[in-house]
Amino acid sequence: MKVASEAALSPIRNLHGWDLTPGEARELQERLRTLVETEDRLEDLELVAGVDVHFERGGKISRAAVAVLRLPELAVAEEVIERLPTAFPYVPGLLSFRELPPVLAALKRLSQEPDLILCDAHGLAHPRRFGLACHLGVLADIPAVGVAKSRLTGVHDKVPHERGGWVPLTDADEIIGAVVRTRAGVKPVFVSVGHRVSLETSIDLTLRLTTRYRLPEPSRAAHRLAGRVEG
Repeated sequence: MKVASEAALSPIRNLHGWDLTPGEARELQERLRTLVETEDRLEDLELVAGVDVHFERGGKISRAAVAVLRLPELAVAEEVIERLPTAFPYVPGLLSFRELPPVLAALKRLSQEPDLILCDAHGLAHPRRFGLACHLGVLADIPAVGVAKSRLTGVHDKVPHERGGWVPLTDADEIIGAVVRTRAGVKPVFVSVGHRVSLETSIDLTLRLTTRYRLPEPSRAAHRLAGRVEG
């Protein structure tokens, strides 16, 4: 078990600033994608974090939530909310530049470092192979998986009906993710590598962490926390 102290948290890698134009952000994605690791480099999973971002005041404030669940019971171990002014516009394919500043600030406030981060976003299943899950995993240097509700890019065949059925998500001849049925008769999710986790393991973890609903429990916990209205 990790020691609950500030020293237990890995520092966020300072690889770039955030005051960027959309063009500069795309160029940065092209450079940073070479840092993504697509093989398993995981320790025993005890703490899994879900992250989500909602917006306040018409989008002017970004409210990031990190919910850390303890395995195997999937009980909430820690919750953090961080609010920051929204500094980047909504641009398809550049979600991480809008949402990651408050997410990273929230991660810094955790008392224990999670062994894995699940993102309600894409990883390699991205036009430049550097979605939010990749960006977050590289900066935090923590294994990360993208589990998105909708497709950003790529094509796929029909997904088997039963729970656990999946098909590759491809772009030309490249496999960039998987389309996974987490519940029979329910729309599939789009799973892709974020950082330090293989696609095979990403699929396995997504199914392992999904119980009665479509999305994994850490993602659902973060979504509930991000949407909580505090008076």
